[in-house]
Amino acid sequence: MGTQEAIGNIIRLVGGRDNINNVWHCMTRLRFDLIDDDKVDQNEIKKLPGVLGAQLQSDQFQIVIGPKVNSWYEQLLAMLGNAPEQAAGQGKARKSLVSLFMDTVSGVFGPIVPAIAGAGMIKGLLAGLIALKVVSAKSDTVMIIDLIASGVFYFLPFFLAVSAAKIFKTNEYLAAAVAACLMYPSLIEAAKALAAHQDGAVSAFWLLNALPVSVFNYSASVIPVIFSILALSYIHRWVDSIMPDVLKTVFTPTLTLFLGALAALVVIGPIGIYLGKALAWFIEGLFGVSASFAGLIVGAIRPVAILTGMHHAMTPIALQNFSERGYDMLMPMMFMANMAIAGATFAIWRLSKNRQDKTVTLSAAISALLGITEPALFGVLTRYKKAFIAATVASSLASAFIAFFGVRLYGYILSSIFSLPAYIGPYFMFAVSGVIIALALSFVLTTLLVGKEAQE
Repeated sequence: MGTQEAIGNIIRLVGGRDNINNVWHCMTRLRFDLIDDDKVDQNEIKKLPGVLGAQLQSDQFQIVIGPKVNSWYEQLLAMLGNAPEQAAGQGKARKSLVSLFMDTVSGVFGPIVPAIAGAGMIKGLLAGLIALKVVSAKSDTVMIIDLIASGVFYFLPFFLAVSAAKIFKTNEYLAAAVAACLMYPSLIEAAKALAAHQDGAVSAFWLLNALPVSVFNYSASVIPVIFSILALSYIHRWVDSIMPDVLKTVFTPTLTLFLGALAALVVIGPIGIYLGKALAWFIEGLFGVSASFAGLIVGAIRPVAILTGMHHAMTPIALQNFSERGYDMLMPMMFMANMAIAGATFAIWRLSKNRQDKTVTLSAAISALLGITEPALFGVLTRYKKAFIAATVASSLASAFIAFFGVRLYGYILSSIFSLPAYIGPYFMFAVSGVIIALALSFVLTTLLVGKEAQE
């Protein structure tokens, strides 16, 4: 059975085109918003070649494909012929706040993860080369490479705006225009002057001496732009509904942009900044109670979060930490979780006797080592519950270990074994020790807990 035939069967087994309200993807999964979840035949979908797993989670139906998910998604859209857009809004029951949150986070961040992961990897490798004194930090080479790596993060609001516009079903170019307002140089320069306590710095600009536009640096921000585009989607629909047909072409975008940008600058942006600060404060408070305790908790929930597709919920927190504090301690824990999953999968590979199983398991283990854990989780560890427990324990303990020593990252990077150069510096030995603990402990625990079960 070829890929196209498998995708055709997926459409049929989720209830047909008319049952698909929306579909998008993250790095490894197709994610469906379906009108009637009862029409899905999960067991048959799991049997399709190329499908690593399938589950209904938080009102999303998720099909795990692995690294080829983008190719599958493009072929799926071609077969659907924009059916998800046409079906939107049909009789789906109102979702819970948790489901809406997960849909939004996974939908917004999923498509842009390759850009931020690629840029983060370049940034991490560059940091390693500078720390090893292979290149001079003041050289033109470093400036150019840093420009390539940092551009994505500095202009992150634009990426988020376009991605959010697709999720909230509004005009992508108007969304980018709102992001441009938040990123306009005069606003950012004023924010930098205020932060540096320069003479003449202002905390707000005033529109008609009545409406204050608070001065904030929105570069690399996450929450303000997502909420601004959500508001824009409602403003656009409202303006379009009241505008006479003869005036829509010119005045609908004009009024939408003005109102949307004004709402973002005056209300939503500042609230988003304070929400981001609150998130960073919460994480800082968790570490303030006990760094090791925070590591135990985050390390324990991370494998379960990946399994349920809720792991993207940590991404905006990590990005907000980079923006607010200049570093993040959550991503190193995500790194430990991935290494623990890889270690448990390598143990299953060693214990397996069937040649075909060994090939599949080894491929999944290597993928986990490279930062893609879904093949290992869905293809291997869900079959061996004790191995999953071993990975969770190892992830928790390794995360507690690195948290105790304060291991942190100064830029977003994919949680892969190739991420280690990004840790070169005062925390490098602790990061390496954490990786060894995660890999070795999960490998040993899986070997002891699973034993004959895997061999059989």
